[in-house]
Amino acid sequence: MEISILVLLLVFFSLLLLNVPISFCIGLATLATMLISIDFMPAVTTMAQRMAGGINSFALLAIPFFILSGLIMGRGGIAKRLIECAMALIGMLPGGLALVNVVSCMFFGAISGSAVAATSAIGSFMLPEMKKQGYDVNFSAAVTASAATTGMLIPPSNILIVYAIASGGVSIAALFVAGYLPGILLGVSLMLVCAGYAKLKGYPVGARLPLKLVLPKVAAALPSLFMIFLVIGGIIGGIFTATEAGAIAVIYSLVLAVGIYREVKVSELSGILMKSAETTAIVLALIATSSAMSWILSYEQIPQTISAAMLTISENPLLILLMINLILLIVGAFMDMTPAVLIFTPIFLPVAVELGMSPLHFGIMMVLNLSIGLVSPPVGSVLFVSCAIAKTRIEEIIRPMLPLYLAMFVVLMLVTYIPAISEFLPALLGL
Repeated sequence: MEISILVLLLVFFSLLLLNVPISFCIGLATLATMLISIDFMPAVTTMAQRMAGGINSFALLAIPFFILSGLIMGRGGIAKRLIECAMALIGMLPGGLALVNVVSCMFFGAISGSAVAATSAIGSFMLPEMKKQGYDVNFSAAVTASAATTGMLIPPSNILIVYAIASGGVSIAALFVAGYLPGILLGVSLMLVCAGYAKLKGYPVGARLPLKLVLPKVAAALPSLFMIFLVIGGIIGGIFTATEAGAIAVIYSLVLAVGIYREVKVSELSGILMKSAETTAIVLALIATSSAMSWILSYEQIPQTISAAMLTISENPLLILLMINLILLIVGAFMDMTPAVLIFTPIFLPVAVELGMSPLHFGIMMVLNLSIGLVSPPVGSVLFVSCAIAKTRIEEIIRPMLPLYLAMFVVLMLVTYIPAISEFLPALLGL
């Protein structure tokens, strides 16, 4: 088994260093590991069967639907209306524009299910405005990047669907509901940091708008925000499944972007569909190869060995959970969320369950942890997008990111050690 682990890691990281696409790294490393103990033809056949079986899931159909609805929403003028709504409601508070940035990212991230999309859509509007109002450009970029990660927890979230598949059947509806409190808690913590930073730097405060000007701004954003209630309400109420909710989200986003807001032309839909197909193919390729890797990990009893090894280091669950978090923080800094969830769920979930942690609680902790990786160098895809929009460099943005990192880590620890933050709402709703 030691040889299997060595081959798996050696092939995977060697290919990764050669800049081979991550799905090929996973697939080839898995096949190389299989060939140690299985003959060539049975190994190739098993690999193909596990890959096909990994994506043969009705629940996975939700992913292309939510990807497509997110892309349509991203082009449909949603970001502008959400920003104007947030500006009218909280723009008069200390650090008003920074708070508007966070709230807008929370709303848009929840609607689109993508941190990169939220960073791009909200950042394109907010960063120039914050610069105009005297905000430091690096601080503005840091706020946008960190706030965009809230969309990974606030449903509908594609990564929570991926975790549901990787964990072997955790309820998608329960995961969606469980993400609300941690996602909102993360957003509030970032807002507190922004308010303190803005007060320290003396950034301007927006004017309080009269009610007759606030109401039209809120009304204009309501159709966009209604999608969240439509999708999640339907799932919780048992009206439709997560997959059917994804299809409804596509129809609703089309009606909104093409019919009501008229920000997307029919001629543009072919390009959106092509982009959606491309993104879906990448995600499904990762899921397929990771399913095969999960099988070889189980076949070689690697998760059980790691679990036993970690439990021999210490019997203190607080310490072991801290170790898991630190490992995932390092992993998240070098690997995208989807492969990280698919690879490390079967390794660490048994350890967490052994400690008495529910798969639901562990999933929220893991997604929150890896969300921090989205804004952590050297890979941090969201961080790079924010820097590109702000026209600044990674090394310039790290310093203003430090208090935001601290806030995110504090929330991670709270979510890790207080199960009720993740489990209260699902339990309340009988999920």
